[in-house]
Amino acid sequence: MKKSTIWLLTILMAITFAGLLVVQIMYMENMIKMRDDQFVESVKRSLYAVTQMLEQDETKHFLEEDVAHIEASSIYAQYADGSAPHLGGLKLSFTTSSGVEADLTIKADADKIVKMQSSPSTVLEHYKSMQEVLKGQYLYQKGLIDEVILNIISQSSSRPIEERADTTVIRKYLLSELENNGLDLPFEFAVVNRNGYILYRTSGYSAQEEGENNMFVQTLFPNDATPKKNYLKVYFPSKKNYIMSSIRLMIPSFAFTFILLIIFVYTVVLAFRQKKLTEMKNDFINNMTHEFKTPISSISLAAQMLNDDTVRKSPTMLQHISTVIMDETKRLRFQVEKVLQMSMFERNKASLRLQDVDANKAIENIVKTFKLKVERYGGRLEASLNAEDAKVSVDEMHFTNVIFNLLDNAVKYRKEDDPLQLKVTTRDLASNRLEITVSDNGIGIKKEDLKRIFERFYRVSTGNRHDVKGFGLGLAYVDKMVKAMDGEIRVESEINTGTKFIIILPLIKN
Repeated sequence: MKKSTIWLLTILMAITFAGLLVVQIMYMENMIKMRDDQFVESVKRSLYAVTQMLEQDETKHFLEEDVAHIEASSIYAQYADGSAPHLGGLKLSFTTSSGVEADLTIKADADKIVKMQSSPSTVLEHYKSMQEVLKGQYLYQKGLIDEVILNIISQSSSRPIEERADTTVIRKYLLSELENNGLDLPFEFAVVNRNGYILYRTSGYSAQEEGENNMFVQTLFPNDATPKKNYLKVYFPSKKNYIMSSIRLMIPSFAFTFILLIIFVYTVVLAFRQKKLTEMKNDFINNMTHEFKTPISSISLAAQMLNDDTVRKSPTMLQHISTVIMDETKRLRFQVEKVLQMSMFERNKASLRLQDVDANKAIENIVKTFKLKVERYGGRLEASLNAEDAKVSVDEMHFTNVIFNLLDNAVKYRKEDDPLQLKVTTRDLASNRLEITVSDNGIGIKKEDLKRIFERFYRVSTGNRHDVKGFGLGLAYVDKMVKAMDGEIRVESEINTGTKFIIILPLIKN
């Protein structure tokens, strides 16, 4: 698949997922807002109903107070035991000239009533007298109602708020009204005055909730004078959970969408990685073809020369051709061995033959062998083996190949116009460790390539020179071998300044 096709599919899927997430988020926000608005409206209705009920209670209080006063001054209070005597009576019903209908009961002994009924003049006089009494009672009751209203207006705000709005009564009314509006939530409340001073509150009330958009305020007894007004403040500790419960079913949907997004991103990354790996393998095959082509051509040419009778008669030419065949065969074998070793280590099938090795001596032998190759290019190779204790447990063959690979890379990526300066050093570190460094003054490595130089088949852009061939396996092999021997490796480099590879290995404990 072409890279442009992968990018096109990636962009389309990204837009689709982004649109889906935006729609889900907008839907959740609308659900939360609608739920919150419904909650606020229900609470406001409940608080308004509570204040109405408190006002009705206060009116009832004053009415009961006046009724008690009337009863205390009635005829029944004239008796010691407070009970009315057993009396008979005469009940009259009539309508006044203003249209008021009323009943009048005359209570007295039966004998007196009969006597009064036997005398028409007496009955008429008593009837007129009762009319006057009824008129007086009507006027009195009318004045009494006016007095009650006047008391409510003038005296109600003077009563202590604890009496007018008892905390138990408020809680009962709040529970009832909230349940009627479908809100079965725990709540806390307080009664405060006009200056915000808390007159009384429930044990769980917290003034800090005022800034959380969760404090509802309702005026108690709105008809009170402004300086004497009090307010009921209510908040709900579990409001957030109540609001979020409306989108509880959306959370799994959002989670599944997010999981799909992660899987999609991972799939795209794998696609690009596979694309990159395919390109690396193609480069590897091309490089391997060039690497194998040179020694095969040399061996083929040497074989053709052996068919020449003149060459066969010259011992010197035979020796030279033999040397060329041997060198090219070794070169071919080394490349094949490198590929096989990397393949075996990737499958964890290769095993190291660890043995105690003096790193100073092993590096010294490598330097002696490699120095001729460096001097052939007009360079210089120095060794500063200053480590006092250099005993390490390594596979000697692979350890030698690691150092050889680092030196060979330095020669490959040298500067064309500056003599090559190569240096190998060893020194002791704390915690029984040995440090080996291989530094050069070559062309260096870019910062973006430093993180990937130990990957298989990866070759930095500065290596695409016509005289530098390879599989991109050298440094991958070095990294794999060092880590297999319980060591670590890192690299420091600057463009046009040089590169330094640092290997740290554990020393053998005495």
